[in-house]
Amino acid sequence: MINAGNAHSTDDYVLTGTDFDRLRKVVYSQTGIRLGDHKRDLVYNRVARRLRTLRLGSFRAYCDLVENQPGDELEALVNAITTNVTAFFREKHHFEFLRAELLPMLGGPGGRRTLRGWSAGCSSGEEPYSIAVTVAEAGLIRKGWDVRLLATDIDTEILARARSGVYARDKMEGISPELEQRWFQRGTGPNEGMRRVRSELRDRVSFRQLNLMGAWPMKGPFDFIFCRNVAIYFDRETQERLFRRYAELLDPRHGHLFIGHSESLTGLQDVFQSCGNTVYRKR
Repeated sequence: MINAGNAHSTDDYVLTGTDFDRLRKVVYSQTGIRLGDHKRDLVYNRVARRLRTLRLGSFRAYCDLVENQPGDELEALVNAITTNVTAFFREKHHFEFLRAELLPMLGGPGGRRTLRGWSAGCSSGEEPYSIAVTVAEAGLIRKGWDVRLLATDIDTEILARARSGVYARDKMEGISPELEQRWFQRGTGPNEGMRRVRSELRDRVSFRQLNLMGAWPMKGPFDFIFCRNVAIYFDRETQERLFRRYAELLDPRHGHLFIGHSESLTGLQDVFQSCGNTVYRKR
């Protein structure tokens, strides 16, 4: 008999406490994402779709699969349980700091004419494209700067959407009419109501799949890294390890890290100093 307090079920499947523990152990070991008990319904609903697709009869069978023969299914599991919530110019003060403080600093007397940035956990692309718009509005591309933005995410499906640079008009609340006219193309015919980031910005952004807990092929240095509302899924030890790895890739003179409003660099004062409002400069 299954204890109702330890199982989640519908007419199709039963997710026992043991199954849930097995799944979250796999996810944590592979990605660093810690699934708390409050994520149980989410795991059930999203992973049950994989069971139906694979025609598996139980969560136990699915656990056996991802533990013993992970292959592509491990990627599908990660895609299923990751949550992608983003918007253009989300946490607007970060882009204002980038425009008013950091970019002028880089372009000051004796400054370089190159710019390297990284959007870690870029989701469907609104964040890196917001960065690209900010850089373009500051005139750096027009002035001939070599601008390269890296955008990474663990979810391969969301990256495909990000690369296309196509968005429904009603999903662009953060974009003013003026910015839309300058940096987005309007869809016509079957694409009516859609907008696409212009190629001069898309060409500046390279989208790559990356597990933040794995090896990082890039060497840096980066002028800035945006990692916002990503570390909230990790435990404190994993967060500290991640932020210290970021510090190693930031430019030692002026590298900046932007984090989410609910995140903190407490205990990392030896490598970062606060610039206020969840913006930090490498020491």
